[in-house]
Amino acid sequence: MAKRPMDDDPAQRIAAALERMAPAARPAIDVTGADAFVWQAETGWLEPIAKVNRVEIALLRGIDRQRDTLLENTRRFGRGLPTNNALLWGARGTGKSSLVKAVHAQVNSEQPHALVLVEVHREDAASLPRLLGVLRHTSRRFVIFCDDLSFEEEDATFKSLKAMLEGGIEGRPANAVFYATSNRRHLMPREMIENERSTAIHPADSVEEKVSLSDRFGLWLGFHPSDQETFFAMIEGYAKRYGLDVSREQLHAEANEWSVTRGARSGRVAWQFIQDLAGRLGKRLD
Repeated sequence: MAKRPMDDDPAQRIAAALERMAPAARPAIDVTGADAFVWQAETGWLEPIAKVNRVEIALLRGIDRQRDTLLENTRRFGRGLPTNNALLWGARGTGKSSLVKAVHAQVNSEQPHALVLVEVHREDAASLPRLLGVLRHTSRRFVIFCDDLSFEEEDATFKSLKAMLEGGIEGRPANAVFYATSNRRHLMPREMIENERSTAIHPADSVEEKVSLSDRFGLWLGFHPSDQETFFAMIEGYAKRYGLDVSREQLHAEANEWSVTRGARSGRVAWQFIQDLAGRLGKRLD
């Protein structure tokens, strides 16, 4: 049998083999298919999330001022009005990330599908300008959310984030706002700032560059450890919501013991206690 011309061309055979081995191209990103996504920086893909892991906004206690401020800011954004980027900073487990997700759900319950929540992992912060390029020309409105954002020494990612928050030459897209949570008010450890003051040739300028990132957030919302009364209010709210049949006295006694063993009273500790209590009672937290 006579050979086809291509069979005698090694370059064409290699090209055909590589084409067969190449992964299929991803379909175009469809931001209408869900109200929440996770940004996959390596592939430039928005992974849709069918169900967001969140707490109902009514169950968040002891952060009324922070809740009302962020909710109003987000409602304005959903209506297409000017809105500030927000930095939620403070103690661990005090409800910072829970509030962002609860506010997104609340606004979408009032204005169905008004907002899309896009989670960006801290290690992918440098890719934010690329993400904005994807979102800029779509019709939907996006709350870009980065949890536990902070920077260490020799980390230049904060420069990319500063440029993104300011918007660069194009300006920040009108259809995107950035919410971040951090344990640090200036997103950098205090010892790092003090070290800059003591070792830099021009300490004031060096420190100013480091802390100026947090100035790009129009809203600063501080979160602090809960007192016992607020902690018990959290526990009671969860117990009522999930139908956990325990007397108030027993609930308080067990919750107090639980908080002592954890060395903290916070929303996270309250939820961990409720999970333990529900398990012991054989109740599901649906």
